[in-house]
This record gives sequence, C-alpha cells and structure tokens, in this order.
Amino acid sequence: MSKKIPVGILGATGAVGQNYIYLLQNHPWFEVTYVAASPRSAGKAYRDVVQTRWLLGANIPEAVADLVIEDANNPDTAIGKCRFVFSAIELESKDAIRDLENAYAERGIPVVSNASAHRWTDNVPVIIPEINPEHIAVIDAQKKAHGWDTGFVAVKPNCSVQSYVAPLWALMKAGYEIKRMIVTTMQAVSGAGYPGVPSLDMIDNVVPFIGGEEEKSEQEPLKIFGSVVDGKIVNADGPIVAAHCNRVAVINGHTACVSLEFGEKKPSLEEIERIWTEFRGLPQELDLPFAPRQPIIVRHEQNRPQPRRDRDEDKGMAVSVGRLRKCPVFDIRFVGLSHNTVRGAAGGGILNAELLKSKGYIS
Repeated sequence: MSKKIPVGILGATGAVGQNYIYLLQNHPWFEVTYVAASPRSAGKAYRDVVQTRWLLGANIPEAVADLVIEDANNPDTAIGKCRFVFSAIELESKDAIRDLENAYAERGIPVVSNASAHRWTDNVPVIIPEINPEHIAVIDAQKKAHGWDTGFVAVKPNCSVQSYVAPLWALMKAGYEIKRMIVTTMQAVSGAGYPGVPSLDMIDNVVPFIGGEEEKSEQEPLKIFGSVVDGKIVNADGPIVAAHCNRVAVINGHTACVSLEFGEKKPSLEEIERIWTEFRGLPQELDLPFAPRQPIIVRHEQNRPQPRRDRDEDKGMAVSVGRLRKCPVFDIRFVGLSHNTVRGAAGGGILNAELLKSKGYIS
C-alpha cells in the first residue's frame, strides 16, 4: 500500500478544523501531519489546546493529539511537513485570509479552502464536485497568473447553498431551465462556529438575519453554474434567486424551503423525482472515498427531511429532499437538507481534495 499524503489544517483548533481532524482520522489517502492556528496556540500540543472544547463527542484522534501547533500566519512552518493544506482559518478580514492563502500557494503548497475570501476571485474555482468538476481547469490559469509552480487555491461554496444547488443542477442538467426561485433557509447554530450564537439569543427564538448569508445564497450558485472562459470563471445568467436566511435552534443541518419557476419546458413531479433519484456525478464515477453513493436522496414521508433524522445520510455527504409538490405561485416547491459541518464544510473540502488528487493537481 502506498504511503498516505501528508496534509495540514489551518485553523485546526476551531470548529471546522476539528471536523477536518475527526473526519480524516481513517482516510485512505490523506494523513494529518501539520496543524496550525493563532499565535496564542502556537508551540503547544494540540491536545492541550482543544481538550476542554473538543466538540465532536469523541476523543481527540491520537495521531493528531500530540502534534505541536504552528503559527498559521507563518506559512514557512508548513514546508516539508505537508503536501497541501485545508484552510479553515479565521482572521480579521477577508483580505487577510486571501493574502495568507496566497502565501501558502506561493510556497508551493496547494490550499483547499473553506473560507469565503477567494470565492469571487475569477480564477479560483468554487467547487461542488458533482456539479462543476470541470472548473478545476481554471487552476492552470491561476498558477500561470501568479507564477506559482505546484501551489494554488481552490474553495468550496457557502454551507447553506449545499442543501439545494445539487437538486437544481440535476434538473438543469436534464434540460429544464430554472428562471427564478425563492429559498428560505433554516440554518443550524453550528454554522456560526464555536462558541457561536449566545444561548439566550437562540433558545425559544429564531434569528431572521445571518450576516452575508443572503448575498452568498443569491450569488454563489451563479458562479457554480458558470463556465470557464479564457482562464476565468464567467457567472451564469440565472436562475434569479431571492433568499431569506434564518438561524434556528438546531445543532447541525441546514434546511432550505425552495419554490422555483421553470422556463417553457416544465417537468412533471414524477419526472423530477426520477431525475433526482438517478442523479450521479464525477465523484460517484470515480468512487472517491468521501463521495456519497447517491448524492440526492428523495424522502416520501410527509414530514421529512428533518435535521435530526436525515443530516447524517451517507457519511453526512448526501442531500435529502422531500415535500415535492406543486407551487401556487411558481411551478414546484420542495424542502432540501444537508449537513452543514460535513457536506457544507469539512467533508465538502475533503471531497474537493479527493477530486483534485484524482485529476493530478495534488500528488
């Protein structure tokens, strides 16, 4: 058996960083050998920093527990210790995150990022592997523009869009134009990180505002559905999205209530269900380790999907849909659900890295 690829985690002590470490502990391709966080954690054993705030209901993986945390702001410390990094870093500004991720790439270290800082950089792909794997081709232009050899930056989209873009794409791929849609998200508190939203703001309450979420929900799908043209990603013209984003008292699992309008060609409910059930993408063809066997799972119960019952489907990487029915305003409506800290965060990043490895961008 060949040796696993050594990987690093930037922001390893935070909620998303912990999820990376937890999910990677038995990965067949990757092994965590480098952890980095803020200067106040640097020089300490990982175990000593996170043991009182480990979030995952299990012991800290022994292979990582005694690793010494490095200062994430000093990318030179990663040289020779890992082949690429997962970025879950949080800094004072997007510009600071963008500059730091570029600094790792400049040193020949690919960056697979969860941060939003690079999502609107036109030569950085925003990847959902079942939808737009061809966007990784823009990495070649990105490397050329910067004069980078082996380093690059690739990102995953916002966690909330994961609960509905795959069902949309499956219909679009089948030839049905989606003109307009309204989506109302009910987003779990874990999406705010740790310690996140104060308990007295969430118990017996719904918070109808999450900073920047509605803009991300309305704009990021257009880049995901876009095309690579002359070394840049050009956004799709549609669909037009109106989003209402709410924080609810659920630990994990983002729910989306979607109403959408088709173009002239309109599928029946039976055809939509068939398309969703049969949908597969490149990760399933390649049998990537973190790929769900069935990316979209259709529920027929009247009251599903539900976060507690459905968020963990297929390693937490599947999107569950249900309540498919006619819409009196648009054409159809449905409910989508995805696990925001797995598919929407660390698991989605791992699947992106698997795709990049399978295509030769990570070796």
